[in-house]
Amino acid sequence: MIDCRNEDGLWTVTLNRPDKANSLTAAMLSQLADIVMEATVDPHIKALILTGAGDKVFSAGADLDEARAGLATSPLWEQVSSAIAALPCLTIAALNGTLAGGAFGMALACDLRLAVPNARFFYPVAKLGFLPQPSDPGRLVALMGPARAKLLLMGGQKFTADEAYAFGLIDRITLPEHMIEQARDIATDAMAGNPDVLRRIKAMCDGR
Repeated sequence: MIDCRNEDGLWTVTLNRPDKANSLTAAMLSQLADIVMEATVDPHIKALILTGAGDKVFSAGADLDEARAGLATSPLWEQVSSAIAALPCLTIAALNGTLAGGAFGMALACDLRLAVPNARFFYPVAKLGFLPQPSDPGRLVALMGPARAKLLLMGGQKFTADEAYAFGLIDRITLPEHMIEQARDIATDAMAGNPDVLRRIKAMCDGR
């Protein structure tokens, strides 16, 4: 349900459950955390692309049955996003469709976010009575400012791709047929670079 491919330091990780809107189970989150930790210790890693299968939804967040059983408040979500944020390479979320709920954390943890024109963005924690993942509000505020973060998290508003781009939530809008090609193109310079230099550049950009 999580596919992973490593091509000479370019890792492509795909959420592959399109029949269920790529909703995430505990087993998928654990598998994703393991893959990211494996990538972290790869001395040759230069870029990682995170995407979803299908042409409508990147991920609808938690699997509904497992969410009701406690997955909605599981520490696994933060474990995954923290691991992605700690990667020493360039990370790109190639959002092939709508981004919702708990799946926000892994996309926000990436360095860059691309999205298709029909993508929608919503995070209905206020309505559902849950807190967002601990790191998500801070990352949202850093990208969009406090008012727009509250518009999403407290106002429950759905953003279009154009709104998300204007607000700074995503970095480019890309046609579906060009999504992975665009992500790979952005990774081209990183792939030609030295992993240690890339790590240091990323730390400088992140203020570390």
